[in-house]
Amino acid sequence: MVNTLSLSIRRIDCARDDAREAIAALRRELSPRGNVVSPEGKARTAAVFGEPLAPAQVVERILGDVAARGLDAVLDYTRKLDKVDLKPEEVRVSQAELDEAHAKADPEYLATIARVRENVLTYQRAILSKDVHIEPQPGLRLGMRYAPLRRVGVCVPGGAAAYPSTLLMTVVPAQAAGVDEIAVVVPPTKFGGYNPELLAACRELGVTEVYRVGGAQAVAALAFGVEGIPAVDKIVGPGNLFVALAKKQVYGEVDIDSIAGPSEVVLIADASADPDFIAADLISQAEHSPGASILLTWVPGMVERVATALERALAELSRGELARDSLEKFGALIECVDEDQAAALSNLFAPEHLHVSTADPERLLPKLTAAGAVFLGHLTPVALGDYAAGPSHVLPTSGTARWASGLSANDFLRRTSLIGVDARGLKALAPDVRRLADVEGLTAHRASVDVRAAKIERS
Repeated sequence: MVNTLSLSIRRIDCARDDAREAIAALRRELSPRGNVVSPEGKARTAAVFGEPLAPAQVVERILGDVAARGLDAVLDYTRKLDKVDLKPEEVRVSQAELDEAHAKADPEYLATIARVRENVLTYQRAILSKDVHIEPQPGLRLGMRYAPLRRVGVCVPGGAAAYPSTLLMTVVPAQAAGVDEIAVVVPPTKFGGYNPELLAACRELGVTEVYRVGGAQAVAALAFGVEGIPAVDKIVGPGNLFVALAKKQVYGEVDIDSIAGPSEVVLIADASADPDFIAADLISQAEHSPGASILLTWVPGMVERVATALERALAELSRGELARDSLEKFGALIECVDEDQAAALSNLFAPEHLHVSTADPERLLPKLTAAGAVFLGHLTPVALGDYAAGPSHVLPTSGTARWASGLSANDFLRRTSLIGVDARGLKALAPDVRRLADVEGLTAHRASVDVRAAKIERS
């Protein structure tokens, strides 16, 4: 595992005896129990709380404080963590500010927002769950009814860059589902609540509730409700580890989409893959800083070719140093024994983004059982899904794609089962209800059937 290049990215050769432990260590680091926090984030929280608390401890204190003190606590943490001193009346972005940002926006930018919105709407409406009505036997009517949530909160990051794409990929699926009230929270930064492009996108999408609040305090405000920010029924959207842990801790008070932490990609490459394409894809996730980028290949020499391509590409990018830091901390180039081992390791990592850069990606697809989104073929970079294709780019991270799914319009629907019987249906089901009620000793359950059956018999 000697690295002669200046990029100190970890390399793992699965043929070596130490590979198993190296992979296990990497997997632990990228799990929800990991500590994937930028150095700046660690320094800020240590300064605020007077000690280097673990991220989960930081979040617990913030949530408890906001639940107890409401907006005052939100403003305190905004001042201490974001270094912005907001007055209560400045928290919500005014309609005049939204209108002004929209009026001054580049028309071509607004046209892009409109086109992408249509792409997302087309896909999300196509997959939207529909009401179901069946009659499995005479006299028994069953159904499933879907209804949109009343009010949802959307977290949009705004620390290192502006993310109108996240706005699109969260708000539009909710709109496709028919949600009436959508509240957007975004940090009070030049990339967030004071970003004209983001505000213009809000206006273009018809979003009128935008709040300049970020981090765990924003999640708390949405979950518990504070002065000026009514509580929501569900919170969606990505963020750093503090946002992810806050969503995890408020689950039960409200629903959440998933534990969407730092961005990550696993890329599976065969001999037909282009090292320059691979390097670009790995860097594209690493530039989120933090972001995890992992290559899985069984092709001899591919690791070296990709490492060289990474070094070359990093030198040419404006955000190269940010990406370099992430690659060195959370990246890995892994040489597998064969294709099957690459697929097994991908399933073990269960990544947010899985890029299958092989000659025949569909052939490998049945072996890949755990990923938030799969990108098929050399010409399908993750950026297409991030920005324009149609499926939401809000995806489960940190290995949670083993059981969690990416955000879709269906996540904004409540399911309600429907049951109705007539005399025939009651008569058919009554014997089984009586038997199970007797086994469980629930005599009132049995009686609720018996009283009806008896009346039917008498009529």
